[in-house]
Amino acid sequence: MSGFDNFNTDFYQSSYSVDDQGQPAGYGYSNTEDPYKQGQYDYSQPMGYSAPGMMQPQQPYTGQIYQPTPAFTPSPTQSMYGSSFDDEPPLLEELGINFDHIWQKTLTVLHPMKAADGNIMNETDLAGPMVFCLAFGATLLLTGKIQFGYVYGISVIGCLGMYCLLNLMSMTGVSFGCVASVLGYCLLPMILLASFGIIFSLQGMFGIIIAATIIGWCSFSASKIFISALAMDGQQLLVAYPCALLYGVFALISVF
Repeated sequence: MSGFDNFNTDFYQSSYSVDDQGQPAGYGYSNTEDPYKQGQYDYSQPMGYSAPGMMQPQQPYTGQIYQPTPAFTPSPTQSMYGSSFDDEPPLLEELGINFDHIWQKTLTVLHPMKAADGNIMNETDLAGPMVFCLAFGATLLLTGKIQFGYVYGISVIGCLGMYCLLNLMSMTGVSFGCVASVLGYCLLPMILLASFGIIFSLQGMFGIIIAATIIGWCSFSASKIFISALAMDGQQLLVAYPCALLYGVFALISVF
């Protein structure tokens, strides 16, 4: 053991002596005292990482979960979802389709002497014109004429021309949707002309008379609606002339 003691002393240089068993830093196995008592620490006291004066008493748990207060509380009228589906407007009304106004516009076109309501006619309603253009093309198809491209192409060009002309003539101005809506509704008499072509031939004197009557009917109805919607008193003949040129092209497609 003396050799081991000399080797331990030489290998680890320390200021403590192995023979001195009374020093508190000794780790010898011959020491019968409890080494944990050498540190002068009373383990009977509760352990903690902070001073006793720094500990705060814990609040009792009340069982309520914290809920943040919203910054904006929507009113009942501004709520995302209504209380019931009865408060929501109809789907057709959201899409801008009003069957009552469509029926009134159709009656205004079919009855040329009836006064037009400017508030209704000033709406941008393209549901009826699309249906009438499709019906006109389908009627021509029954006579053996596939003219859908010409019908929609001439309609677009005519709407652009009337839009520019009415904006130059009127003081208030007009939208392109309103022009397309009025011209589309006034295409309804032209469907009657195409229907006559299914029964008999229009290439004759009788067909020319019917075609001229239908052209005058369409142009008079369109000019009447434009005058009432744009407050262009005394200018109906000026508006009816370009409308007659447009509907004359549709009449040529129906006859020939």
